[in-house]
Amino acid sequence: MIIPVILAGGSGTRLWPLSRQLYPKQLIDIYNEKTMLQNTLLRLEGLETTGSPIIVCNEDHRFMAAEQLRSIQIDPLAIILEPVGRNTAPAIALAALQAMEDEKDPILLVLPADHVIEEVIEFHNAIKAGHDFAQKNNLITFGIIPDSPETGYGYIKKGDLLESGTGACKIEEFVEKPDLETAKKLFDSGSYCWNSGMFMFKASVIIKELEKHAPDIMMPCKGLIEAGVQDLDFFRLSLEGFKDIPSDSIDYAVMEKTSKGIVVPFKAGWNDLGSFDALWQAGKKDENLNVIKGDVVTHDVKSSYISSESSLIAAVGVEKFVIVETKDAILVSPRDQVQDVKKIVKQLKDQTRNEVVSHRKVYRPWGSYESVDFGHRFQVKRITVKPGAKLSLQKHFHRAEHWTVVSGVATITKGEEQMLLKEDESTYIPLGTLHRLENPGKIPLELIEVQSGSYLGEDDIVRFDDVYGRKED
Repeated sequence: MIIPVILAGGSGTRLWPLSRQLYPKQLIDIYNEKTMLQNTLLRLEGLETTGSPIIVCNEDHRFMAAEQLRSIQIDPLAIILEPVGRNTAPAIALAALQAMEDEKDPILLVLPADHVIEEVIEFHNAIKAGHDFAQKNNLITFGIIPDSPETGYGYIKKGDLLESGTGACKIEEFVEKPDLETAKKLFDSGSYCWNSGMFMFKASVIIKELEKHAPDIMMPCKGLIEAGVQDLDFFRLSLEGFKDIPSDSIDYAVMEKTSKGIVVPFKAGWNDLGSFDALWQAGKKDENLNVIKGDVVTHDVKSSYISSESSLIAAVGVEKFVIVETKDAILVSPRDQVQDVKKIVKQLKDQTRNEVVSHRKVYRPWGSYESVDFGHRFQVKRITVKPGAKLSLQKHFHRAEHWTVVSGVATITKGEEQMLLKEDESTYIPLGTLHRLENPGKIPLELIEVQSGSYLGEDDIVRFDDVYGRKED
């Protein structure tokens, strides 16, 4: 049995402002109509002996990840929640231990949730070749046959050829992301692959190798799994135990030290979408080599990536540029400097700007809300509640709220009173009043919320009951 392990815990800062802390690139539809997480799972269709996946994601993203799996009819074996990011080695250790509890030593296929692979058949062929070697207790990494000298990827040097039909080789060495001159030499030699970050191995074998080469990671992970708690669809880990685990990649922790490493090279239109330049490379281009999304008008524009979410973008006379607009931010950069977007993100973090954390539209397990207007002592939100969903029973110490139903039907709890509100009807929730909003209908409930008070932050919520098990988020 092959169990896919999907690593979905990144933050995607180099794709800001599309990707945010609470809504990272793996959970958005930046390549096609599906999200990156959904594409990662859907491209496994047609592989035999593939079981339900294990998803490893950040605790903040749990409801979005679960909803995206549900919408493509995938029932995961487990959704493991990381309280904080600790790189790939702890994530893989936890997934391997969890897999051993549900299956008898399955083979794990470890896939990051943010890759594009255009040639699915070639990808499947590489997995089948890797499976044969993994059954013989080897640790497989999948190398991408390069088509250019790239400085944004690590490299793997191929050693002795093991099987000509698959191209599988022993791993001779790993090379860090090189400068351009070194990348050209590696590319011209023909002896190197890009390091894709995809792996395949038996659960028992990777556990033993982690015990051997990274016991400071493996031993705490065993304790975390034993003490973990199943909460709805999620497997929760202790923050206190997890935050002290060393942050390390599986490459450093195991693959560069093991004698069992094998690389299976393949070429299948792979891209890790790590920057806007990568999005331009992977995107569908017009006659001027531009990738255009949304409401965009251009004149004499070439080789650029331009994306509009809510406003008209008019661009004149630019070449090899990135222009990205969202409802609360605009990014403008030459394509060859987009890697430095992370420096902008650092500045925003240092200034505690909310634009680095979330979009104006924020998703919750019950639906979403979007800030429409705000000013001194007031804020206006558009709230959408999914059919059958309900918000927590809660109160606020610093604000009052006025709700007006735009479409659908709302059941309102206000103190000891319960009422039904229909379209164009409204109610007022005084400061300090216990209240709850529910959608008992078959269509989404949409309403306008006007908040007023001395403090309008999202942390002014005291929850008394919540069907989603939330306390502070």
